[in-house]
Amino acid sequence: MGSITEEQLIQKVIDYVELRPASPKGPKPVSPNDHPPCLITLLQEILGTATKSEVDVREKILMYVRDEEPTNLKKWLVMTLKMDGYEASLCKTSWVSNFGRSKCCSKVMEFTGHYEYVEVMVRDIENGEKATRLIVDMDFRSQFEVARASATFKELTNALPSVFVGTEERLKEIISLLCPAAKRSLRESRLHVPPWRKATYMKAKWLSKDCNKVSPSILQD
Repeated sequence: MGSITEEQLIQKVIDYVELRPASPKGPKPVSPNDHPPCLITLLQEILGTATKSEVDVREKILMYVRDEEPTNLKKWLVMTLKMDGYEASLCKTSWVSNFGRSKCCSKVMEFTGHYEYVEVMVRDIENGEKATRLIVDMDFRSQFEVARASATFKELTNALPSVFVGTEERLKEIISLLCPAAKRSLRESRLHVPPWRKATYMKAKWLSKDCNKVSPSILQD
C-alpha cells in the first residue's frame, strides 16, 4: 500500500458518501470538508487494518510499560524488545525543511528538526522471512495536536492511539489524513498553520532519510 495524497483522501470521502445507503429524504450535497464521520471512518479503517505482527508488538509494548516507568523510555524499550527476541533499534532523525520565503525579507525559511522513535524489524516466515519495518512511537497522539482544535479535529486526534505501532505505509496514510484536517481546523480558528504541522515536516520525523540507528551496545553505556 503506497502513501495517499490529500486529493486521493478527499476522493475516498466522496466515494464513501456515495456508497452509503440513500436517505429517505434524498441525498445530501457532498462536501469533503463537512463530513467528519467520514474522516473518522477513514482513520478507523487505516488503524483497523493492522497486521498480526503489528498487533503482537503493540501488545508486548503495552505489557512492558504497564508496571514500568523508566526514565529513558525509548532506550529501555529497545533493550526490553531485544531481550524478548525482537530486532529493535532506537532511531534518531534530523532534517532541514524549506517552507517558502518570508514576507518581510524574502528569505527562504528553514526549520531544523530532531526526533527519536523506536524501529522494530519483523520477519514473515510465510513470506520468505521478508523483513517489515515497524515504527513505534510512545507519544503518537500528541504529535498531531493543535491549538484551539475544532470539534471535528479533536474527534480525529482522540481516535489516534497514544502508542503507535505500524508500517511506514500506514503512517503515511495517517499523516495524509490528519495534516489537511489540522490545516482546516487552524484556519477555522483563524490561526496560522505552523511549519511543524505540515505533512512534509511530520513525515520527516519518522521517515527522514537521515536516520541514525543506535545499536544496543551503545544504549547500554
